[in-house]
Amino acid sequence: MGEQESAVTLRAAAIEAGDSSDADALLAGVAARMQREGWRVRGLLMTYPDGRQTCAAPMVLVDLQTQQPYLVSQSLGSGSNGCRVDPQGFARASEVLRHALDEAPDLVICNRFGGLEAAGGGFCQELLALLSSDLPVLTAVSPRYRDAWDAFTGGATVLPARDDAIAAWLEQTLGERA
Repeated sequence: MGEQESAVTLRAAAIEAGDSSDADALLAGVAARMQREGWRVRGLLMTYPDGRQTCAAPMVLVDLQTQQPYLVSQSLGSGSNGCRVDPQGFARASEVLRHALDEAPDLVICNRFGGLEAAGGGFCQELLALLSSDLPVLTAVSPRYRDAWDAFTGGATVLPARDDAIAAWLEQTLGERA
């Protein structure tokens, strides 16, 4: 392309998921509102069926379309210091993102760009496929994985954990109807 290479703008954003924000609730709110308004929204949301009272609480991803649950944590016991994330659970849940690629919905929500993705695993392949297909993707990222998100996406948008910032990004990305 020479000296005048065109910059590709990804239609992707991550909500900054700091300690004081509930990115899961923000993503769930976006999904519910958009679905009520007739948008085709696909993807995965993180839920905690027993609440978040301990760091050992089960983690379950839920398919936005079918409500199918995917257990993505392992019960390691109270004395364990190991990571409780179950990569096999994430592998099973990845089918939801692959189906979204085939359906080409208005928006794909991915629960998180986290440690697995920062290390090149998790939903990396599915996210790359979605982004390369120019499908709008909304996720969340912890400040500790922000550099990995920037490297993975080439610097895609990171939004403050506020409804107005998310709404503005949706409007810019999807049009006024958002």
